[in-house]
Amino acid sequence: QVQLVESGGGLVQPGGSLRLSCAASGIIVSINSMGWYRQPPGKERELVAEVTADSSTNFADSVKGRFTISRDNAKNTVYLQMNDLKPEDTAVYYCRADGVRYRDGSGQGYYKIISWGQGTQVTVSS
Repeated sequence: QVQLVESGGGLVQPGGSLRLSCAASGIIVSINSMGWYRQPPGKERELVAEVTADSSTNFADSVKGRFTISRDNAKNTVYLQMNDLKPEDTAVYYCRADGVRYRDGSGQGYYKIISWGQGTQVTVSS
Protein backbone atom coordinates (compact mmCIF):
# COMPACT_ATOMS: atom_id res chain seq x y z
CA GLN A 1 0.00 0.00 0.00
CA VAL A 2 0.87 3.66 -0.36
CA GLN A 3 0.05 6.10 2.39
CA LEU A 4 0.43 9.86 2.49
CA VAL A 5 0.93 11.52 5.85
CA GLU A 6 0.61 15.29 6.24
CA SER A 7 2.00 17.41 9.03
CA GLY A 8 2.55 21.05 9.88
CA GLY A 9 -0.97 22.38 10.16
CA GLY A 10 -2.18 24.52 13.01
CA LEU A 11 -3.50 27.88 14.11
CA VAL A 12 -1.77 31.00 12.85
CA GLN A 13 -2.54 34.71 12.81
CA PRO A 14 -3.18 36.58 9.57
CA GLY A 15 0.12 37.42 7.92
CA GLY A 16 1.83 34.45 9.50
CA SER A 17 3.43 31.43 7.90
CA LEU A 18 3.17 27.67 8.02
CA ARG A 19 5.03 24.89 6.30
CA LEU A 20 3.18 21.71 5.47
CA SER A 21 4.89 18.42 4.77
CA CYS A 22 3.60 15.25 3.17
CA ALA A 23 5.54 12.02 2.97
CA ALA A 24 4.58 8.97 0.95
CA SER A 25 5.28 5.71 2.70
CA GLY A 26 5.78 2.28 1.21
CA ILE A 27 8.16 0.85 -1.34
CA ILE A 28 7.92 3.67 -3.83
CA VAL A 29 9.29 3.30 -7.33
CA SER A 30 8.22 6.65 -8.69
CA ILE A 31 5.62 9.39 -8.35
CA ASN A 32 4.50 11.51 -11.26
CA SER A 33 3.14 14.58 -9.52
CA MET A 34 2.42 15.64 -5.97
CA GLY A 35 0.24 18.45 -4.83
CA TRP A 36 -1.79 20.14 -2.18
CA TYR A 37 -5.54 20.62 -2.17
CA ARG A 38 -7.72 22.29 0.40
CA GLN A 39 -11.32 22.18 1.44
CA PRO A 40 -12.70 25.21 3.30
CA PRO A 41 -15.67 24.55 5.56
CA GLY A 42 -18.81 24.12 3.51
CA LYS A 43 -16.97 24.23 0.19
CA GLU A 44 -15.57 21.78 -2.32
CA ARG A 45 -12.00 20.63 -2.42
CA GLU A 46 -9.79 22.75 -4.66
CA LEU A 47 -6.27 22.69 -6.00
CA VAL A 48 -3.76 24.82 -4.12
CA ALA A 49 -0.50 23.86 -5.79
CA GLU A 50 1.14 20.94 -7.53
CA VAL A 51 4.59 19.99 -8.72
CA THR A 52 5.47 17.43 -11.35
CA ALA A 53 8.44 15.10 -11.52
CA ASP A 54 10.33 17.62 -13.66
CA SER A 55 9.64 20.39 -11.12
CA SER A 56 6.96 22.16 -13.13
CA THR A 57 4.54 23.91 -10.79
CA ASN A 58 1.00 25.15 -10.85
CA PHE A 59 -0.71 27.39 -8.31
CA ALA A 60 -4.20 28.55 -7.65
CA ASP A 61 -4.59 32.25 -8.42
CA SER A 62 -5.55 32.93 -4.83
CA VAL A 63 -2.18 31.77 -3.49
CA LYS A 64 0.23 32.93 -6.19
CA GLY A 65 3.02 34.98 -4.72
CA ARG A 66 2.31 33.74 -1.21
CA PHE A 67 2.71 29.96 -1.38
CA THR A 68 5.54 27.86 -2.73
CA ILE A 69 5.67 24.14 -3.36
CA SER A 70 8.66 21.85 -3.50
CA ARG A 71 9.43 18.15 -3.40
CA ASP A 72 12.22 15.90 -2.28
CA ASN A 73 12.08 12.88 -4.55
CA ALA A 74 14.61 10.96 -2.48
CA LYS A 75 12.27 11.20 0.50
CA ASN A 76 9.04 11.00 -1.52
CA THR A 77 7.98 14.16 0.24
CA VAL A 78 6.25 17.33 -0.89
CA TYR A 79 6.21 20.62 1.00
CA LEU A 80 3.96 23.64 0.93
CA GLN A 81 5.38 26.86 2.31
CA MET A 82 2.54 29.23 3.09
CA ASN A 83 3.34 32.88 3.72
CA ASP A 84 1.17 35.92 4.37
CA LEU A 85 -1.70 33.70 5.37
CA LYS A 86 -5.20 35.08 5.20
CA PRO A 87 -8.41 34.02 6.95
CA GLU A 88 -9.71 32.70 3.64
CA ASP A 89 -6.85 30.20 3.62
CA THR A 90 -8.54 28.39 6.49
CA ALA A 91 -9.26 24.85 5.35
CA VAL A 92 -8.33 21.24 5.69
CA TYR A 93 -5.29 20.75 3.49
CA TYR A 94 -4.85 17.43 1.72
CA CYS A 95 -1.80 15.99 0.09
CA ARG A 96 -2.24 14.18 -3.21
CA ALA A 97 0.10 12.00 -5.21
CA ASP A 98 -0.69 11.12 -8.81
CA GLY A 99 0.70 8.17 -10.71
CA VAL A 100 2.42 6.29 -7.90
CA ARG A 101 4.35 3.18 -8.88
CA TYR A 102 5.15 0.98 -5.92
CA ARG A 103 5.94 -2.57 -4.92
CA ASP A 104 4.67 -4.84 -2.21
CA GLY A 105 6.88 -6.92 0.03
CA SER A 106 7.09 -9.67 -2.60
CA GLY A 107 8.30 -7.33 -5.30
CA GLN A 108 5.04 -7.21 -7.23
CA GLY A 109 4.61 -3.84 -8.88
CA TYR A 110 1.49 -1.71 -8.69
CA TYR A 111 0.23 1.57 -10.04
CA LYS A 112 -2.05 3.84 -8.06
CA ILE A 113 -3.60 6.66 -10.04
CA ILE A 114 -4.45 8.94 -7.14
CA SER A 115 -3.48 8.78 -3.48
CA TRP A 116 -4.83 11.12 -0.81
CA GLY A 117 -3.57 11.97 2.62
CA GLN A 118 -5.79 12.23 5.65
CA GLY A 119 -5.69 16.02 5.76
CA THR A 120 -4.32 18.58 8.17
CA GLN A 121 -6.22 21.57 9.53
CA VAL A 122 -4.98 25.08 8.86
CA THR A 123 -6.77 27.86 10.68
CA VAL A 124 -5.92 31.51 10.09
CA SER A 125 -7.50 33.74 12.70
CA SER A 126 -6.67 36.64 14.96
